Amino acid sequence: MTANLPESAVPLVVIPCLNEIDHIEALVRQMAKQTEAFGGSVVVADGGSEDGSIAAVAELSRELTGVHLIDNPRQIQSAGINTAVAAFGAGHSHLIRVDAHSSYPDDFILRLLEEAERTDAASVVVGMVAEGRTAFEKVSALAQNSRVGNGGSKHRNAASGEFVDHGHHALMRLDAFNEVHGYDPTFTHNEDAELDHRLRAAGHEIWLTGQTEIVYYPRSTAAGLARQYFNYGRGRARNVYKHGTVPKLRQLIMASVLPVVLLALLAPISGWFAVPALAWAFASIAAGFSQAVAARDLLTVATGPLSMLMHLSWSAGFWRGLMGARPVPTPEVSA
Repeated sequence: MTANLPESAVPLVVIPCLNEIDHIEALVRQMAKQTEAFGGSVVVADGGSEDGSIAAVAELSRELTGVHLIDNPRQIQSAGINTAVAAFGAGHSHLIRVDAHSSYPDDFILRLLEEAERTDAASVVVGMVAEGRTAFEKVSALAQNSRVGNGGSKHRNAASGEFVDHGHHALMRLDAFNEVHGYDPTFTHNEDAELDHRLRAAGHEIWLTGQTEIVYYPRSTAAGLARQYFNYGRGRARNVYKHGTVPKLRQLIMASVLPVVLLALLAPISGWFAVPALAWAFASIAAGFSQAVAARDLLTVATGPLSMLMHLSWSAGFWRGLMGARPVPTPEVSA
């Protein structure tokens, strides 16, 4: 046991998975090695993979001590994590949430546990750095890493260590997780922000660490990126509706994109109706050119249009979410 950590630090790593055969074996091995020193466990909650992921994890569960595979028939990450905690949480002190489509440093769990001990935070969240492999993913990553693309979200930029309202989930004390009844399993997106709201309402603190971060791989197509951001916007709207919160300024700016685009349709009546949409487009394209000059890479110009796609998709999802929202009580920790 590391000198900086209490003997009671026993992590439960939960990995929601759906068709991640290219990543899941190496990730499970990495996390099993990191938890070994703490006597922890790794649980893969699979949502019905059809690419061999289930067989690969099943084989790993026979080979490696503390590795388990469970079924997540609802295919929703929040439900899968709740199921894993209910089944395996006893005897563990902290939940470590790991995404199958990301990369993690080899000291990830150790750094999280050290930060939790040092700050006494109930939750330690991390920064995300997007990294692409194909040409489209690389441009998408540049857009998501930029302030124009991410709106200045703290966990999407370099973190130096501070208490925050919300961040990308990494570690949470299981007593705090259970106290607020875990994730709302009806949320397909933005479930982390929804849980963070209830954590803070219960008096718990959330620490954004600057000691570690994860590498996130963007969607590989424009259609996939648009769907992702549409769902992000819809999830944020559900949070607004459920908790009666006021969106942050950057979220309000994003939400305004669809209305100004629709307003521009009235340009035949008066050109002034198109001015807000043109201003948004100009600012986005100019930011792309600025990034291209800084990177000395002409391809980076495409971050402007991609940022516009992300903005418009998020805004459309937000308004769709507000129109379709229904009050849903937060259930107990279960699938």
